[in-house]
Amino acid sequence: MRRVVSVYLPTWPTDRLRARARSSKNRRGRPGSGSAPDADEPTDKPFVVASTGVQRVITAVDMAAHRLGLRRGIPLAHARAMVPDLTIADADPDADAEGLHRLALWALRYSPMVAVDPSDGLWIDITGASHLVGGERPLLDDLVGRLAGMGVASRAAVAVTPGAANAIARFGHRPVCVVDDALETVSALPLAALRLPPDITIELRRLGFETIGDLEATPRAPLAHRFGTSLGRRLDQVFGRIAEPIVPVVPTEAVQARRSLVEPVSTAEALQAVIGALVTDLCGQLEQRGLGARTLDLLWHRVDATMQAIRVGTAKPVRSAAHLIRLLAERVDKIDPGFGIETAILTATLAEPLTAEEVGSLVGAGTDLATLDDAAAIAGLVDVLGNRIGHNRLYRCAPVESDVPERSVTRIPALAPPVPAGWPSQWPRPGRLLTPPEPIETLALMPDHPPMAFTWRGVRRLVKRADGPERIHGEWWRRDREMTAARDYYAVEDHAGERFWVFRSWEGTPETGPMRWFIHGLFG
Repeated sequence: MRRVVSVYLPTWPTDRLRARARSSKNRRGRPGSGSAPDADEPTDKPFVVASTGVQRVITAVDMAAHRLGLRRGIPLAHARAMVPDLTIADADPDADAEGLHRLALWALRYSPMVAVDPSDGLWIDITGASHLVGGERPLLDDLVGRLAGMGVASRAAVAVTPGAANAIARFGHRPVCVVDDALETVSALPLAALRLPPDITIELRRLGFETIGDLEATPRAPLAHRFGTSLGRRLDQVFGRIAEPIVPVVPTEAVQARRSLVEPVSTAEALQAVIGALVTDLCGQLEQRGLGARTLDLLWHRVDATMQAIRVGTAKPVRSAAHLIRLLAERVDKIDPGFGIETAILTATLAEPLTAEEVGSLVGAGTDLATLDDAAAIAGLVDVLGNRIGHNRLYRCAPVESDVPERSVTRIPALAPPVPAGWPSQWPRPGRLLTPPEPIETLALMPDHPPMAFTWRGVRRLVKRADGPERIHGEWWRRDREMTAARDYYAVEDHAGERFWVFRSWEGTPETGPMRWFIHGLFG
């Protein structure tokens, strides 16, 4: 099922100018000067964008001006009378469109299919891509949060069609909305959500139509006779009866390979053959530029003017044709060719420098060919797993210079270079740490004997063997509470042969403090 995100930027012209002012503090705006606002100007000061010419009207307002009653279409002279202390900038539609295009290129991090929705939004087709960031709702939260960090106000909605997502993002009641059944939600929205010309919307209201559901329940022929085919087309697009293709943006500097097929293809074998030809062509271009692919986007253009997309990523720069073909071929089953695919475009959306490395010098330095083959096999496995579950979910653990066990480990990328730090070798460490440590009930001699028995998660265990204590003091430079805190750790084994890592916490001296026992880890 297709899933499309619509991102609505209600104050895009003013947000863009404020962002430009922050990045270029030498451009100072003065109220009424026609330039961008001052970078140090408070955001709660009303700011509007007005057209140029003799009869100037407001074309965009920020949230502060909106709260004061200013709207698009109000004459500028009237706005100055309502709000004397008003910051004004000249409208620049070309700069707004260029900035929106750059924002669409930035949004390619979420999906290979991102399109501009003129003049205040974006479309992102996330079909088959949302699982890589944890789901649709986390994707929308991350998207809106990143835009807010850039100073751009936004609303986002995801639905089954671009028209439904566009309507819900602009006229829905929530800033972030995930809709599974668009029929009921869209039917309750006003007519303006259909993206019809203003004169048709006004005429429909005069006839008594208020919502999209009112139009949907009306016979189509009289409406088409009076308003033309655009009304029916918009209704069909919103409810998914006809396709509404989006034209994705492509970075101008991206390496790209393209195949236009003589006849449409639809079988998995034919698609894999096309992938092989595209990857071979792309890898040749990458080699000429000294680059390796990190992200590949493959767009399939169907004969019905719609598109299907595949995105794969790698943990490090790659231009091995066999490896890239394998990654793309694994996702062919996600493609619905429909009545056939007539064009395929493969783009290296993200590429990084990759220089040739002489194998002989590596062998001479003590690295044998078997080690190189093992490293390549691990890299291939990481790429395959990363494209299945998401590269952000694939990691390995690395040591951190800290005596406190829960601070002595961190997550790093699976293929990150080795770190110089290491864990203590004189004392064993469990393969699994519990975060946070769980309290246990113990029977132990004081002050420094291991427990003779303990109860954890309702199960009583008798200790057969124990080793310790290993005393670990708190890191006093982090916080005052750890100045006198310490733990005595024991590795214990019960009668069933299971081994645990437990500790007793105290403060000041071993005879003082809470004397509470915890289990912190499990040995393999």
